Amino acid sequence: MAIPSKKIAPVPIPSDIGVVDLIDNYFTAYNSARLREICQLLSREVLQEGVTVGLSVSGAMTPAGFGVSALAPLMRHGFVDWIISTGANLYHDLHYGLGMKLYSSSPFLDDVKLREQGTIRIYDIIFDYDVLLGTDDFIRKIIQAEPFQKRMGTAEFHNLLGKYVREVEKQVGVEHSCLLATAYECGVPIYTSSPGDSSIGMNVAALSLSGSNMIIDPAIDVNETAAIAYCARESGDAGVEGKSAAVIIGGGSPKNFLLQTQPQLHEVLGLEERGHDYFVQVTDARPDTGGLSGATPSEAVSWGKVDPEELPSTVVCYTDSTIALPIITAYVINQCKPRSLKRLYDRREEMYRKLQQDYQQAQLVGASG
Repeated sequence: MAIPSKKIAPVPIPSDIGVVDLIDNYFTAYNSARLREICQLLSREVLQEGVTVGLSVSGAMTPAGFGVSALAPLMRHGFVDWIISTGANLYHDLHYGLGMKLYSSSPFLDDVKLREQGTIRIYDIIFDYDVLLGTDDFIRKIIQAEPFQKRMGTAEFHNLLGKYVREVEKQVGVEHSCLLATAYECGVPIYTSSPGDSSIGMNVAALSLSGSNMIIDPAIDVNETAAIAYCARESGDAGVEGKSAAVIIGGGSPKNFLLQTQPQLHEVLGLEERGHDYFVQVTDARPDTGGLSGATPSEAVSWGKVDPEELPSTVVCYTDSTIALPIITAYVINQCKPRSLKRLYDRREEMYRKLQQDYQQAQLVGASG
């Protein structure tokens, strides 16, 4: 069998090079080549109408502005259908939606002096302590509203939060919507795998001490995300089965929450055994430590998280997500026509009922057998 290969024929980089030419012709080896493969796989196969794209986001991406600059445009182009994020990414993205100011600085500042001055540092990003207090105040006021006073999953919670943030954006004149506001407008459900592990969750917990009736129910999230993966096969064109893609920025808990949808379907619910059709990850974690952030697509096959027949459609690039995400975004927006919005948030109940009915039917068949 011939070894897949392409001759490396280097030529000088021209002064007027564009992002597509740079990636296609100059990202020739090592992790630059893996980043090229991700860009090409996404543009040629994943970002098609029949593929449901789930995105997981970890790490401090939004303080650096990538929620507004990269993730929101991907949603508006229809390239991301549902998201699992750390609560911290959603919290810090709110600063931009509320018109607050963050600054690029140095990672070598004196943190004792910063504390004395009331300045917060996230590596080389700094902002005033009042940014946190103002964001906390906004969250606490909003979630006391009547629509929040019930049991709900994080997708509904974030959709409501995004609705209110969008109104504030209009009032303060924010030109480019933040992550939650864009997801609200595009009907993209956003889940958080650990709802208590962020300042948003901390404020929710604080209000529970004074009688708030809002309860975040993780079981709703587990079933809703499994339902999205389950119904992805129905999203294809007439006579063609739809596909599911997992695009992972970083790793951590959001990565597992995205990938566990498939074991939830076959291992726990006893439904189809399939796995995601596409697996793309940008990570700086090593696989040999046994941590999930570094777990490879081939390892995920053993869990049923990735379809073994689709291993050629999996790529892992070992690099900093803050380098890869803007490059990937620029490439696919240049190369791909916008897709129609699936508005999966609006279809949550429909997909949930489909999963519930098929699960109950499988239980009946199993009991009679």
